[in-house]
Amino acid sequence: MQERTDKMNKPVIAVVGRPNVGKSTLFNKLIGQRLSIVDDTPGVTRDRIYGEVEWCGKTAFIVDTGGIEPKSDDIILVQMRRQAQLAIDTANVIILVTDCKSGMVATDMDVAQMLQKSGKPVVLCVNKCDTLGEPSPEFYEFYNLGLGDPIEVSAVHGYGTGDLLDKAFSSFDYDENAEDDNHQCCGNRQAERRQVISCKQNHKRGTLYCV
Repeated sequence: MQERTDKMNKPVIAVVGRPNVGKSTLFNKLIGQRLSIVDDTPGVTRDRIYGEVEWCGKTAFIVDTGGIEPKSDDIILVQMRRQAQLAIDTANVIILVTDCKSGMVATDMDVAQMLQKSGKPVVLCVNKCDTLGEPSPEFYEFYNLGLGDPIEVSAVHGYGTGDLLDKAFSSFDYDENAEDDNHQCCGNRQAERRQVISCKQNHKRGTLYCV
């Protein structure tokens, strides 16, 4: 009973998007462990997978979902869509994951419209921004989804995840220990900056390696 009460008291973040945009890779990166299976084959993640993410001294539950194909009649894809809808219904905030390498596609727009109908706050994550420097032209296409400013993220390397969590957690109402939490958040942001600096230094040597 106590465990159920604790879960009810924590906010929930749902990670959604079309197949093969890196949702499970991002989910694993945010929770700090390989809980969700990562594979290039669509449909590997079919059910909701729960984890816990901590940011700025606060915690929330995060839910990985299968790829959404809103207009498909395939039995498996329909079931995956239902599971994703359950996650959306119970979430306090939704992270919509897209793929910068492939650019915006029609399914991204379909999913975005589906999320807008939910009335929930949506954070637009443009994943696979794996090179440093100015965003590619494809990045700016995602403004057309009408979900506000997209956030550049590389789930593989981890940079951009701090901005993503800042935006997601800003939708939650946390009041206690604000000063301590701000101090912890500064520490987390400094750690991410060190990671990005390391990426840039190694990128100049012809490699991209984060520590």
